[in-house]
Amino acid sequence: MLFPSKYSVLSEDETTELANEFSKEISSGDVIVLNGELGTGKTFFIKKVLLNFNINDVSSPTFAIVNEYEGVGKFYHLDFYRVEKINELYDIGIEDYLNCNEAISFIEWGNLFKDVLPGKRIEINFNLNSNFTRDIEFKKI
Repeated sequence: MLFPSKYSVLSEDETTELANEFSKEISSGDVIVLNGELGTGKTFFIKKVLLNFNINDVSSPTFAIVNEYEGVGKFYHLDFYRVEKINELYDIGIEDYLNCNEAISFIEWGNLFKDVLPGKRIEINFNLNSNFTRDIEFKKI
């Protein structure tokens, strides 16, 4: 997989294939930010990536803000959607999650609080098209 790159996917199977490819590109210490409107496939993509690390109980952390998983490695799954103020992120110890070199961190809706995001990260942008295909764009920042 090259960065930057953009893919158009037509199905869940194609999204799964893309997630499988992406899972080969990430390692401990990486922060991955997923942006896109509701229903564009952010959580589905994370679930499929984490299956490659023997984690099959992934759920959206919308209300908990963060879920932690252990499989073949350690993973944090954060969701900023319901966060109202940046102080809520500092209250949960956002710096600890984002600076953990032993884990891979996934952040949904990271664009809502860009100020807390690390300067080095992978961003994945999801866009649902009118014909129900999805464009998924990857870039390293």
